[in-house]
Amino acid sequence: MSAPIILCDTAGMTNERWLECRAHGPKGDIEYTVGGSDVAVIFGVSPWTTPLELWMVKKGRAKPAVKANAKQLEMGHLLEPIAAHWYQSITGNTVTNDTNMYQHADHPYALADFDRRFIRKDDGEPGILECKSCTYHKAGDWANEAYPLYYELQLRYYLAVADVNIGAFAALWGNNPDVDFACPSLERDPVKEDMIFERLDEWIWSLKNDKPPTMSGIKPALALESLAKIYGASNPALPTVELPKKYEKNLRRLIALQGEVAEHNAELKRLDKEVQAHSARIAELMKEHEHGVLETAKDRILIDFVTKTSKRPDSKRLKKEYPNIYDEVLKVSESRTIKVSVESA
Repeated sequence: MSAPIILCDTAGMTNERWLECRAHGPKGDIEYTVGGSDVAVIFGVSPWTTPLELWMVKKGRAKPAVKANAKQLEMGHLLEPIAAHWYQSITGNTVTNDTNMYQHADHPYALADFDRRFIRKDDGEPGILECKSCTYHKAGDWANEAYPLYYELQLRYYLAVADVNIGAFAALWGNNPDVDFACPSLERDPVKEDMIFERLDEWIWSLKNDKPPTMSGIKPALALESLAKIYGASNPALPTVELPKKYEKNLRRLIALQGEVAEHNAELKRLDKEVQAHSARIAELMKEHEHGVLETAKDRILIDFVTKTSKRPDSKRLKKEYPNIYDEVLKVSESRTIKVSVESA
């Protein structure tokens, strides 16, 4: 390995210009690129994006999805200096800014810019610091020096691009750094690094040779959400698709599952009616009272019958009395669901 190539300084750069540099380099002469946040996606372990969705964006056949959590992402960016501050305070390592965009010395497609760099206090060894923030329910991902796999892949990729041997995370999820902060570290692993770049080389090959990835191994819910983003609404003008014979097993299993779901839904409706029948008898006794109790020899049965108020627009009245406003605020959503049936030959 050798030192990375500095492509440009991103300080003061607009987001649009940064995206241009990130996509094709500052001169626009790199056909396809990979960045740190792409690595987990390419490996199929990202919680947010599928390999096919990223592939379509890289090929220019789809636009990057509008982030539903834009404010959360902005908050994460604003919290980076705070996370970096506490990392330096807790570890004693010196943290520095680095606004350069780098290119891997041996893999021209591999670009990176880092949250922070650090110098280890014990031996002066340089490292890469990734600053992360999350909600409390994700704090367990960082327990006992652990870190999520999708972030590990990102940091190992950065170590390779920067040609340094140590990396660390500064993960923040609350306002008390004594208990709401973690700073696990990792060392460069040549075996894992080779595995990462072998996969990235294959990814670049797939782009150049127009071989899109499949949804194999991707969580079904994420796969369906991603396919909806990529292909959008159905087109009734298109011809019927002839599926290969190898999908017969999948289709027949879908038919069976749809039948099971229908049976369970019918049972749920029956049970709901029974719940309502028993509830009506108890409601007669409760009248205006919110709480009730039945004492038995072994326990106390508690009853709650509390009024909960919710407010929502009366859509029928709004449409009738204020049709123009109704049309302006109308939210259109689209969905597509696979339904399989059998037609006798």
